[in-house]
Amino acid sequence: MLPAFKSLTQMMARFPDEQSCIDHLTAIHWRNGAFCPHCGSVKVYTFKDRRTHKCGDCHQKFSIKVGTVFEDSHIPLRKWFLAIYLITSHKKGISSIQLGKDIGVTQKTAWFMNHRLREAAKTKAFAAPLKSTVEVDETYVGGKEKNKHQNRRTPGSQGHNTKTKAAVVAIVQRRGQVRAFHVQDSTQRTLHGLVEQNVALGAKVNTDQYIGYHGLSAFYLHGSVNHVNGEYVVGDTHTNTVEGFFSVFKRSIFGIYHQVSKKHLQRYLDETTLRYNHRAEDNGVGFVSLIENCKGRLTYKRLVANE
Repeated sequence: MLPAFKSLTQMMARFPDEQSCIDHLTAIHWRNGAFCPHCGSVKVYTFKDRRTHKCGDCHQKFSIKVGTVFEDSHIPLRKWFLAIYLITSHKKGISSIQLGKDIGVTQKTAWFMNHRLREAAKTKAFAAPLKSTVEVDETYVGGKEKNKHQNRRTPGSQGHNTKTKAAVVAIVQRRGQVRAFHVQDSTQRTLHGLVEQNVALGAKVNTDQYIGYHGLSAFYLHGSVNHVNGEYVVGDTHTNTVEGFFSVFKRSIFGIYHQVSKKHLQRYLDETTLRYNHRAEDNGVGFVSLIENCKGRLTYKRLVANE
């Protein structure tokens, strides 16, 4: 059941103490019945404190946070819920510095919390391919060469080159959901592969005239606009929707985060995607969606490890 709140004050009233947060997480995590996170047994006993559980088969004690992004965290669950509300309700996200100030933790802790929640925001599996009218576009994240000092510029790194930038591809269904990916390149093979994996055959696919999209007409109703010649809308053919998603994503980088590494870029995309896909709903819907996908734990060691 969705929590009935549309503001931060209503959210705080909905979860007035730590136990209310634990009870809500338990109801979400065990909505299909209690189970042991260690062995999977459904023979689970609950202690009188309502916070500690014990498996009747493997005899291990555990809390409801084991097996979720909250595992091994000493931060109260109520502060985690506050962080979830802030990250899902702020259109461009919230920086670790500001989050730390708002919930009363250090910047380093807030940074780790942000990334744990971004990991939870990742869509585990897509239920159905996008259909109807779909827009596909690519963009590049990184500083412009013209803004760099002369001796720090990289020759031949303009356009679709990924020498100094990271390529991002977004696929959005009009009046529907978006899926965004950090990719190694924007070649025809990469772009066609993403479209085939995420768009239903026969759907109308709108792109610009980049050569990487050539050939989509074999399986889709492919329409394109020529941005080079100042063409942006031809009847129902345009890429304004997907460009709007990129605009929000880049505003979050420029205005909130200021700098994003290639290593963590996909997590920032997942965060923006979550908010975008719940853009027409109340804040509480994005909040619940993130909690429902909180399974799995991102350790600090894996987060900071070199790739």
